[in-house]
Amino acid sequence: MSDDTAPAPESPDPESLWLATTPTTDYDPFEDGLDVDVAVVGGGITGLSTAIELKEAGRSVAVLESDRIIESTTGHTTAKLTSQHGLCYDTLVSEFGEERARQYAEANEAAIDTVERRVEEFDIDCDFRRTEAYTYAASLDDVSKVRDEVDAAQRLGLPASYVEETPLPYDVDGAVRFDEQAAFHPRKYLLSIADEIHGEDSYVFEETRALEIEPGSPCRVKTERGEVVADDVVVATHFPFFDRAGYFARMHPHRAYLLAVRIDGSPPAGMYYNTASPPATIRRYPVTESAEPDEAGESEELLIVGGQSHKPSVDGVATSERYRRCEAFARAHFDVESIEYRWSTMDYSPVDDVPFIGRIDPLSEHVYVGTGFKGWGMTAGTAAGMILADLITEGENPWADVFDPQRFTPTASAKRFLEENAKVGGSFVGDRIKSLLASLEARGSDGFPDPGDGRVVRRTDQPLGVYRDEDGTTHAVSATCPHMGCLVRWNDAERTWDCPCHGSRFTHDGEVLSGPAVEGLLYRRL
Repeated sequence: MSDDTAPAPESPDPESLWLATTPTTDYDPFEDGLDVDVAVVGGGITGLSTAIELKEAGRSVAVLESDRIIESTTGHTTAKLTSQHGLCYDTLVSEFGEERARQYAEANEAAIDTVERRVEEFDIDCDFRRTEAYTYAASLDDVSKVRDEVDAAQRLGLPASYVEETPLPYDVDGAVRFDEQAAFHPRKYLLSIADEIHGEDSYVFEETRALEIEPGSPCRVKTERGEVVADDVVVATHFPFFDRAGYFARMHPHRAYLLAVRIDGSPPAGMYYNTASPPATIRRYPVTESAEPDEAGESEELLIVGGQSHKPSVDGVATSERYRRCEAFARAHFDVESIEYRWSTMDYSPVDDVPFIGRIDPLSEHVYVGTGFKGWGMTAGTAAGMILADLITEGENPWADVFDPQRFTPTASAKRFLEENAKVGGSFVGDRIKSLLASLEARGSDGFPDPGDGRVVRRTDQPLGVYRDEDGTTHAVSATCPHMGCLVRWNDAERTWDCPCHGSRFTHDGEVLSGPAVEGLLYRRL
């Protein structure tokens, strides 16, 4: 089915399956005056994985989350636990060498084993199940790339094979299959991990936004509620708000979209990714051998289908259209009965496609970072927790070299560094030209956006983000992102203001949803 003939999408509320099927947390906010061994800023999979590793090593830990834990990026994932990250290993071997490519592979494989071990140790009911992962060629032209990937992965000791058939209900031209990968429910898993962390001189704090870090011996983390003193600090905020090493120029955001759909029949076993541009992703939930029908005779198994990954700075396609294209793909390949959930996620990709895990910059000896997971954060975030805990407690880790944030990889990154930053610069300048030409007379009978719509306008020489709710009330905020001054854009499907340059997101009335911005968009009076 082509995009042009796709039906109008069903529109469930933009709610993540993982958030909809788990309770809301209620940890206390931080109160001023606390000394711990390690402060971990960020309550997603990277922060909580690091914290549990450190606590098991005998360190006292404080996790500081600006809102509620496991609700931001980790709560909006596809939730695949896999070392198969598209077609990456042939490139890693070519650009980093076989030794460091093997470090990358081993770290991600170990992350799957670690999650499985904790599921068993803490008796966590999180729908964990080993399964196969496939990356399949979207066309015959990509088959040779798939074969090269299989060869590289096998040399690195990964459980890879070349196949021409998969459990999908449609033919593929060829695929790389990884055995013994896994899928799970990330919030069910991490809620239990948070419970294990909190207590016995370690803490999980919510509604505690970190504003500044002072490196030293000890370090100090300044929050809106007071100061935490710690020997070491881990910045696990998806994008590091403490950025003296230019992470804003070394990795770039991309957004992807997911649907959880009910189909006629059982969803195919396994997890899937393809080589299309943009790529598609598929997996089933729950990952049980069989799902019994409920009282109405419907199976509780859902199929997660998505993709449409794109850079936020690219114009031309509204968020609602991205969801429509995901639905068109799902209906073209499966007998979709209903769409139960839809959600989107922001990820960051380093210019050399390898995450940054280690010391955050050369001058901050006791401050560490885990970021840039390029859409594979369930395994990479878990691996980051293992690596960072080792670096803090032992001073070394066998996989750390390939992820070192201070690495110099001109062959792998120079061209993309220039391309991506040129796009950001172009967006910065172009948006200002557009805002100079904007006027409030372009839409709506009274000069404001139509109900349910928002856009950037210019009034009294200031770019404003103006949203009109369904009741006709207008909300105006500064359209200038406080992170680095780019102009935000309206997300029509999720009704948020999104920064195209570095991925910060804000509610329609300007509150920060996700960073790197730590301040909201200022309210403006029309």
